[in-house]
Amino acid sequence: MPTASVRLYVLLARKSSLGVIFRRGPSKQVLALLWDTATDLVRPGQWLKGRVYERRCDLSPSGEKLIYFAANHRPPFGTWTAVSRPPYWTALTLWPKGDAWGGGGLFKNERSIQLNHRAGEMTPAPDMRLPRKITVEPLGANPGWGEDDPILSMRMIRDGWVLRDAGAAQHHSFGAKISWTYPKNQVWSKTRGGWSIELRLLGVHERDGPWYVIEHRLLNGDGRVVVDFGRSDWADWSRGGDVLLARDGRLYRLDPREAGNLREIADLRALRFQNVEAPASAKQWSGKVSPGT
Repeated sequence: MPTASVRLYVLLARKSSLGVIFRRGPSKQVLALLWDTATDLVRPGQWLKGRVYERRCDLSPSGEKLIYFAANHRPPFGTWTAVSRPPYWTALTLWPKGDAWGGGGLFKNERSIQLNHRAGEMTPAPDMRLPRKITVEPLGANPGWGEDDPILSMRMIRDGWVLRDAGAAQHHSFGAKISWTYPKNQVWSKTRGGWSIELRLLGVHERDGPWYVIEHRLLNGDGRVVVDFGRSDWADWSRGGDVLLARDGRLYRLDPREAGNLREIADLRALRFQNVEAPASAKQWSGKVSPGT
C-alpha cells in the first residue's frame, strides 16, 4: 500500500495526556489507536470498515469517551453517530443519521453531549440506552446541517485555535487535480509559551491525495517561521509544550527550543486490517478499559 494512502488525524483530551489517532488507509478502513502523549505509548485498538468523519468527532475531557460520526452507506443505518471507549469503535450508544449532513458531536463536559443531529434524529437506536447521568442537547443554532463545518471550527476555537485569516477559495472545473484551491490561504494558529503552530489550508479535495491539503509551520514570538513542516495531516501542542505532528503515516515530536530535532514517535504505515473484538470493559460506560487480546 503506498505511503501516501495512509492519513492520520488526532484528537487530544483537554484534561489528560490521552489522544486518539484515526489511521485511515485504504480509504474505507480506519483504525483507532490510543496515544499517551506523556509517555508516547501508542496502542492499536479496533478497525472499522467504512468512513469516519474525523473532523466531526470529539474526545471527552478525560479522553475516556469518543463521539464519532461514521458511514458505510448500508442498512440498517447508512450513517450514524456513536459514543465508544477508545481505542474501540464498539458503540455504547448510537444515533442513526442516514445522510452525511451534520453528524457527530462535541462533549460539553464529561457528562454532557452536544449532538450534531436534526430534531428528528435525536433518538438512540433500539436497544441503545444512555445512563441517567449523561445529558444530550442539540449542537448550536442549526444542528444537523453543514458538513465538517461548523462543528470543526467550534471544536478548534474551544481548544484554543484562532482563525487568523478566513482565506478565499477558488473552485476548479470537474476533472481538475484539485477541486478548490486557496490562493489566499485560510490560516489558523495556536499559541503556547510564545511559540505558535500555524495551520494553512491550501486546498480541498485533491485527486489521489488528501481531502484537506494543509501545511503546518512553527513560528516564534516575533512571527518568524522557525520550522516549515510542509504538507502534513495534523499538528497540535502536547500538554508539556512540545509540537506533535502527523505526516506521511508517522507521528513526530519537536521541542520548539530544539528546532532541528524532529523525533519520530511511531510509524503506522505498515498496519493492516484485523478483526478485533472489543474487550468487555470497552462495552461499559464506567470502569477502566483493559487492552483486548
